[in-house]
Amino acid sequence: MSFRVIVEGFDAVLVEVMAAISPVLILFLLFIFFFKMPRHLLFNLARGGILAFFGLALFLQGVKIGFMPVGMEMGSLLGAMANRWILIPLGFFLGFLATLAEPAVRILSSQVERGSSGSIRSSIIMLTLCFAVGLFIALGMTRIVYGIPFQYIIIPGYLTAMILMFLSKPSFTAIAFDSGGVATGPMTVTFIMAMAVGAADAIEGRDAVADGFGLIALVALAPIIMIMLIGFLYPADDQDSSEPDNGSIKEEESEPDENENPQLKTNRARKKESAEKEFVDEKKDRALKEPVEEKDFTGNTNNEEEIQDETTPKT
Repeated sequence: MSFRVIVEGFDAVLVEVMAAISPVLILFLLFIFFFKMPRHLLFNLARGGILAFFGLALFLQGVKIGFMPVGMEMGSLLGAMANRWILIPLGFFLGFLATLAEPAVRILSSQVERGSSGSIRSSIIMLTLCFAVGLFIALGMTRIVYGIPFQYIIIPGYLTAMILMFLSKPSFTAIAFDSGGVATGPMTVTFIMAMAVGAADAIEGRDAVADGFGLIALVALAPIIMIMLIGFLYPADDQDSSEPDNGSIKEEESEPDENENPQLKTNRARKKESAEKEFVDEKKDRALKEPVEEKDFTGNTNNEEEIQDETTPKT
């Protein structure tokens, strides 16, 4: 009986996954053959496509038979309790954990650290996203519990985001809007939304559609606001000067980080080596331009007057 529950509807999931990834695979194949890319990429694409197909199919089947029913049941039980306010802290806790488990959030965080050469740590981005999503899910649960109209939350939220766009740093603005997309991943959408719909359906006077949905919009808004806010904690974006200051090289000494990305270490070492080479070349050019007195093998200056004095016999 349990095995039948696991495989029930799995054929429909396989068809959905095939329809989802087929256009992407076809596009990749066209690029490989049209641009005559290396042949090993074709084999990597085949292996990756197989793994992605079965991985996505198994994940969606697990969500269908596991996450969504459990989320709906949790929401129904909590919504029927007398102390419904427990949905608020529980929503924060579950939102934090669901965002922490999102693969796309980890990928974005690592890409931000790599793109910023380590100035923006991936741990800062990840914890900020987890906290922001948890906070706004708690706000969404507050809306469900106390019946707050959705427009009273979403309109001020997006107005705040629009104002911060003009005040925050451009780099953090771009990161913020990308973060809003990755935060609404499959973990958050399937589990948190199911719990919100179940709670709204169980609470008297609430509508499962009008009050249960809309939570994902808050999840997408949360990282946009929070990432732009932490941008104010970072110094202004400075352009690196290509001219050395008085022929000297200023190096920032820092303790080695064992968890630092190897690519960042390599880039930093190359920049340091290039700067040292430029400094040595400039020093050589400066030495060639300065007048140099000729000296003989004894170390004395080849001055004609001194030579005549030496050759003149003393009386």
